[in-house]
Amino acid sequence: MKVIESNIQIKSLPLECGEMLKNVNVRYTVFGDLKSNPSKIIWVCHAFTANSEPVDWWPHVVGEGFIFDPNKTPVVCVNILGSCYGTTGPMSINPDTGKPYLLSFPLITFRDIAEVNQRVKERLEIKKIWILTGGSIGAFQAMEWEYMYPGTAENAILIATTAKSSPWVIAFSQSQRLALLADQSFKQQVVDGGSEGMKAARSIALLSYRGRSSYNLTQQDNSEDLLDGFRAKTYQTYQGEKLVKRFDAYTYYTLLGALDSHNMGRKRGGLEKALGQIKAKTLVVGIDSDILFPVEEQKQLAALIPNATYAEIHSSFCHDGFLIEHEQLTKIIREFLVRKKQNGNT
Repeated sequence: MKVIESNIQIKSLPLECGEMLKNVNVRYTVFGDLKSNPSKIIWVCHAFTANSEPVDWWPHVVGEGFIFDPNKTPVVCVNILGSCYGTTGPMSINPDTGKPYLLSFPLITFRDIAEVNQRVKERLEIKKIWILTGGSIGAFQAMEWEYMYPGTAENAILIATTAKSSPWVIAFSQSQRLALLADQSFKQQVVDGGSEGMKAARSIALLSYRGRSSYNLTQQDNSEDLLDGFRAKTYQTYQGEKLVKRFDAYTYYTLLGALDSHNMGRKRGGLEKALGQIKAKTLVVGIDSDILFPVEEQKQLAALIPNATYAEIHSSFCHDGFLIEHEQLTKIIREFLVRKKQNGNT
C-alpha cells in the first residue's frame, strides 16, 4: 500500500471568529494512489484526539482487505486545524511573537476546519470525493464541508454525531475545561503545562464516550473482597496517562471550544434550512447506547438531510462503538452502497 505523508502551507487563513491565522501548516496523509482511481476517493475526517493515520485508529475499517481498502479506493485524511499532529495549533509558533500560541491560539470552529480540508482537496486536484466520512466530530467536519462547498462529495457517511452540540455535550466540555484550569501549570502557560489537568479531563471524557454499559461490561473486578485497587480506577488513571504521552493540554482546550460551537444552523436560518442544502447521498449511523450523541440526534439528521438513510449499530460500547463495532459498521456501509448501485447510482 502506497502511503504519502505531506504538508501544505496556507499563507493566511481568515477564521469565523474574525481573527486571521498566518503561515498555517496542514499535515495530511494519502493512502493508495489518487491517480489510479480518481472517481473512488475516500476522505476520512478524524475525531477529537486522532490524527491523519486512520489505518491506526480505525483498524478493520481502513486498510488492506477492509471496506475502505486504499489499494482499491484511495484514502485521504487531514490532521485538523488546532491539533498537535503536524497541523498548526496551540503548540505552534506564533509568527508575530516567536513563541508558542498556547492559550493565545484563537477560537476555531468546524467551519474553519472544513475550509482547511477544502484547501488540501484543491491542492491535490481532487474534483469530487466519492465517500466523505467521519465519526463524532469527524462528521461535524464532513457536514460543514458539504454545506460550504455543495457537491464536495457524492456520498456522505455521518457516524455517531449531531447537527448541533447540545447543552449536555457543552457541560461535559466545561467539566473538562475546569479540570484543566485547576492545574496551575496550565494557567502558567508553559509548554508541558496542564498534564495533570488533562488526565482528569480525559477521565471525564471517557465517561461520556463509554458510558455505564461499557464500564460494567469491561471493568468488573474478579474479587468480591476488594477494598481498593478497583479496575475502573486503574483504567481511568491509565487512560489519562496514556493521553498525556501523545497529546497536550492546550490543544485539548482549543478543540473543546470548537466542539462547543458546532451548530449547522448558525447564521444559516436554522438547522432545517441548513441541512436541507446538503446534496450528497447521505448515510447517517447511530449507536443505540450512545449517551454523548443519542440516536434521536442522528435520526434528526436523517430526517432533515434530503434523501438520507438512517441505520443503527447495537453496542454496549456507547459513543466509542463507532471505533469498535467494525463488523456492524462495514455491513451497514456495504448495504448502503449496494442500494445506491441498485438504484442506478455509482
